[in-house]
Amino acid sequence: MGTPSQGSAAVAAARVDLCALDLMPVFAKEMIAGGVAGAFSKTAIAPLERLKILLQTRTNEFRSLGVLKSLNKLRKHDGVLGFYKGNGASVLRIVPYAALHYMAYERYRCWILGNCPTLGTGPVVDLLAGSASGGTAVLCTYPLDLARTKLAFQVNNNDQLSNGLKRPSAPPSYGGIKDVFRGVYSEGGVRALYRGVGPTLMGILPYAGLKFYIYEGLKAHVPEDYKNSVTLKLSCGAAAGLFGQTLTYPLDVVRRQMQVQSHLQHDQSGGPRITGTFQGLKIIKQTQGWRQLFAGLSLNYIKVVPSVAIGFTAYDTMKHLLKIPPRESIKPEQGSA
Repeated sequence: MGTPSQGSAAVAAARVDLCALDLMPVFAKEMIAGGVAGAFSKTAIAPLERLKILLQTRTNEFRSLGVLKSLNKLRKHDGVLGFYKGNGASVLRIVPYAALHYMAYERYRCWILGNCPTLGTGPVVDLLAGSASGGTAVLCTYPLDLARTKLAFQVNNNDQLSNGLKRPSAPPSYGGIKDVFRGVYSEGGVRALYRGVGPTLMGILPYAGLKFYIYEGLKAHVPEDYKNSVTLKLSCGAAAGLFGQTLTYPLDVVRRQMQVQSHLQHDQSGGPRITGTFQGLKIIKQTQGWRQLFAGLSLNYIKVVPSVAIGFTAYDTMKHLLKIPPRESIKPEQGSA
C-alpha cells in the first residue's frame, strides 16, 4: 500500500539531488573533494605525524630512539589518545588547506593554460600551478598549523621522561586550539600567529610544485587502460611525496622549531632564538648539528608514502563521485572566471 507513491517520491528526490549536484559549481566540487581527501589522509597517519614533530623539536628525548620505541614511549606517557593529540587542530587545518590547495591548483592550471600558451600543457604547468596553490593554501590556514604543532609538541612529563628533560624554562601548556590562539596572540599579536611562515612558504612552494609535477607527470606516461588503477595512483602519489619531501625537509625542521619557541630571546633549550629561514638553518647546524636538519626524515618517509598517496587517490576518487568533468573538457576561460 502506498508503494507507488513512495517510489515516485524517492525517484523525484533522487532527481533533485542529481540536479543539485549538476548545478554545483566545479570549483565547489573541487573544494569538497580536496577537503575530504585531506581529512582522510591526515587522520590515517596522525600517530606518525605527531612523532615526527617530536623528533624535529625535542632533540634529547627522541633523537636516539627508533620509530617503534618512540611510539611505545609516547603511548606510555600519553596513552593511546596521545597519538592523536593535536589531530583535531590538524584536521581542522587540513580540510580548508586541502580544499584550497586542490581547488586553487585546478584554477591556477586553467588560468596558466588560458593566459600563458607558450608554456604548453606539459608538467611545467603542473609545477607552477602546484607551487602557487600551495602558497595560497598556506597563507590562508597557517595559524591552524601553528596551533597543531604547539599541541603536538606537548608531552605529559610528570616523570620527566628522562633526566635530559629538565629545561631552563618550561614551555606553556595549552588546553585546546582556542587556548593556543589566545596564548600566542598575547605574546605578539597577529604577527605571532604567523611565526615560521617564511620557511613554511620556502618549503611548500617547491614541495607542492614538485608533488603535482611528479604525480601528473607519472600519470601522463601510464597507458590509458591503467589510469584508473588505485594501485597505480597510490604508487605515483608515494613517489611524488618521497621526492618532494626529501628536497625540502630541512626547511620544515626550521619551521617547526620556530613555531614551538616562545617569544623569549632564547628558546627552551638555551640556544639563540630563530628569527629567519637561513639564520635558522645556520643556528640548528651550529648548535644541534647538521643531522638535526634531517631529524625524523626516516619517519617522514614512512608517513609521507601513505599520506600523499592516499590524498591524491582520494581526491581523484571524489572527483569521480562528484562527477567533476575531466580537465580537458574544462575551457581555460572557466578556470579564470
